[in-house]
Amino acid sequence: MQLLSRSLLLSCALLTLSASAAPKRDDGQRFAVIGHSFISGGEEHLKAAIAETSEKSLAFVVVAGIKGVQEGCVDKLYQQRRELIDNARRPMVVLPAASDWTECKNSAGRSNAIERLARLRELFYAEQQSLGEKKIALTRQSMSPRFRSYAENAHWEVGKVLYATINLPSNNNHYLPAAGRNSEYEDRLVANRFWLNRLFAIARSDKVEAIVLFSEGDLKPFSEPTGLRALLRRAPAGHDGFAEPRRQVLALAQKFAGKVLLVDSAGLPKGAKPGIEWRGNVGHLSVGPGALEVRVQTNGEPKFAVKDAAD
Repeated sequence: MQLLSRSLLLSCALLTLSASAAPKRDDGQRFAVIGHSFISGGEEHLKAAIAETSEKSLAFVVVAGIKGVQEGCVDKLYQQRRELIDNARRPMVVLPAASDWTECKNSAGRSNAIERLARLRELFYAEQQSLGEKKIALTRQSMSPRFRSYAENAHWEVGKVLYATINLPSNNNHYLPAAGRNSEYEDRLVANRFWLNRLFAIARSDKVEAIVLFSEGDLKPFSEPTGLRALLRRAPAGHDGFAEPRRQVLALAQKFAGKVLLVDSAGLPKGAKPGIEWRGNVGHLSVGPGALEVRVQTNGEPKFAVKDAAD
């Protein structure tokens, strides 16, 4: 009897040791993206998308754009949208869209883009944290003395993943074809070049397993020809405002051991559902105008799975 008791105790001790030594289950993380929601429905569409992304299990929500082209570029509307987003339950990271600033005009019909971008920065990007009732800390590019204006570019980490936003508006990255009118584009090109280099340096230093980069505009990462096709390609008919950041991201991704997922709010073909396309370690996801949820599994090689936030 005494031997049996000792045997039972030894078995229990071994089971306890085995359980404690087993690797902990990685339940992963989830985030949501609200694509540019102002093609139709305006503020009601945005409200519905925010409601769809209010679950406690979501680590954060990225909002791509605050207004539509047909809506006014006025402070009152900007303030209303800030309050709407700031009252959301989850941490909300706002990404500027082309319709928020690049297409704004003053009373004389002239471009008011630079002034409106400055106002957006004051209202949405002045703090080192997200909007929403629950905040997360953000590191903004404006913390660098050389790039104090570029507060909309931000990064944060969740687990083994580095997330970041970059200001690449959908209308050809706000490249203006008229000569002598591209100072904003050229200055932002320099800032974004520095930002991308910085992000990949942080990713290597922190030993993260994946980078997720959010932009409004579609970089079209798989349109860049390689090999013989690159040598034989014809010059493009017009200037591609995304060419330099696209090439830089692809070059940096080649030297990065983890995965790089590019997320934008470009529209989808009729009837198509959002999905991630992978080529090597680079993935591309266009969200479209709705709310989308992404699950990230980081136990082993990072895996990303997509579903509609409303499902």
